[in-house]
Amino acid sequence: MSQTVGDFLLQRLSDWGVKRIFGYPGDGINGIMGALDRASDRFHYVRVRHEEMAAFMATAHAKFTGEIGVCMATSGPGAIHLLNGLYDAKADHVPVVAIVGQQAVTALGSDYQQEVDLKTLFKDVTNYLEQINKPAQLQHVVDRAFRVAASERAVTCIIVPNDLQEVDAVEEIPREHGYVYSGVGHALSRPQPNDDELQRAAAILNEGGKVAMLVGAGAIKATDEVVQVAERLGAGVAKALLGKAAVPDDLPFVTGSIGLLGTKPSWELMKGCDTLLMVGTTFPYSEFLPKQGQARAVQIDIQPRNMSMRYPTEINLVGDSAQTLARLLPLLKHKDDRSWRDEVEGNVREWWEDLEARAMADAKPINPQRVFHELSPRLPERAVLCGDSGSHTNWYARDIKMRRGMMGSLSGGLATMGSGVPYAIAAKMAFPDRPVIAMVGDGAMQMNGNSELLTVQQYWKEWSNPSFIVLVLANHDLNQVTWEQRVLAGDPKFPIAQDVIDFPYARYAELLGFRGIKVERPEDVGRAWDDAFASDRPVVIEFVTDPDVPPLPPHIKPGQARALMSALVHGDPDSAGIIKQSIKQVAAGVLPHKDGK
Repeated sequence: MSQTVGDFLLQRLSDWGVKRIFGYPGDGINGIMGALDRASDRFHYVRVRHEEMAAFMATAHAKFTGEIGVCMATSGPGAIHLLNGLYDAKADHVPVVAIVGQQAVTALGSDYQQEVDLKTLFKDVTNYLEQINKPAQLQHVVDRAFRVAASERAVTCIIVPNDLQEVDAVEEIPREHGYVYSGVGHALSRPQPNDDELQRAAAILNEGGKVAMLVGAGAIKATDEVVQVAERLGAGVAKALLGKAAVPDDLPFVTGSIGLLGTKPSWELMKGCDTLLMVGTTFPYSEFLPKQGQARAVQIDIQPRNMSMRYPTEINLVGDSAQTLARLLPLLKHKDDRSWRDEVEGNVREWWEDLEARAMADAKPINPQRVFHELSPRLPERAVLCGDSGSHTNWYARDIKMRRGMMGSLSGGLATMGSGVPYAIAAKMAFPDRPVIAMVGDGAMQMNGNSELLTVQQYWKEWSNPSFIVLVLANHDLNQVTWEQRVLAGDPKFPIAQDVIDFPYARYAELLGFRGIKVERPEDVGRAWDDAFASDRPVVIEFVTDPDVPPLPPHIKPGQARALMSALVHGDPDSAGIIKQSIKQVAAGVLPHKDGK
């Protein structure tokens, strides 16, 4: 049998090292799916329940492995469904290649069934986008799509009309005018700052008396270098949410997350510093950084376009985080005055005590912070944590102590709901021997988490380690948005829009052959986690939690306090519970703890 365009496409993917494809079939890619069947010994095809999930999984695969994620969808509606997941990849700067079908070239422009202008549809989300119109074009387009995705850490897309997929591939591209040739192989930019730039950056950092560091996803592979620089400078280290795994939380000078979901020590670090070193981060909320003019700043990033975009920096070091920090380290002087470091570490110690007090405060029925507080010390080595978007993200950001060797991610720049379970599936596919935990709210679980449990059911017996846990916070409320309505807009909760109907998550898990655990009493939280990690199969662990526990920001502005009071006096249906829980949470942060501090 001669090689078809579909066969050649799969062969070229193999040449680029692709081994896993996330997708959903359809008649717009029948020729590719037939080729995929013939090449099944070379590919692990993961059939999801919705194309958006395929794009989420490709994004997560790229985040956790450093490889290019690949997703595939049919023409028309299938291609449209990919968009949200692809924007997730774009926003967090990870390489993903989307392969989509299209109606026959001969039908384009005739309002044919499922005909969509895909080049317009994907124009904004991609850095490279091309449709195959002749077989001889395929090789160059595939090569370019992968090379651009890798070099620019971006989304690219290949459109393959269905009438071309089953025709014979071109065995050799003609050596004629109008034909182009290409080869397999990455061409990655490896910029490095020059010696003068490093010397100038070191001078700023050496002159600073109170140095703060802010690290993000770009520092994930620079843990040792970040720690060494922080020790040399006596600096405190705050983390953007995507950089939570960059530095362990059990180090005494790590202040934790920053921003609305961040910690009080991170707020104090930025408020008190006179020098700021940012490493691999595009953290968006400038109001949580030092006031303009307060601190002299140095930034390290692989992308020149990211420089000085959130805070005015004096020196911009364009390069890989680990390599740049390693070259910078010998130029830095050890700060003998450790009073700033002592202040930072004192704030961190007090914060962890405050967090425990807040987590153990009574709630109705379970304080959601306690769920994460009890999970944290029980996390196995090399665990992978996958968050979603919701109020639970606050507790993941604050209450989980990330240790060395762990991994964690979520939808950062796009902050889209519904990504937690597909992220976890992709992580488990990439690392079947590692424990994986998805952390989602009941809104996100009902959005698409429940359906993607079917994907888990289909594949889990292939995993060498069955430990796959889905944490569901069942508070019957789209809680993060409800709190945003109160605190940012001053509006009371709108129950018709915000209430989440009850669903038997644990019982549903049992119907799928998993372990289902429902927890309704605070004293059962720790034992439930122990049971979940001891399970010989995937687990859905459903915690019935109190939606009135406020996700307090590290600093409450007067306007936010006024807005909340406005929401409460204008008939918020949960006002009594909110007042009660707010008093408990504030008290936990100011009253003496058990050790007398």
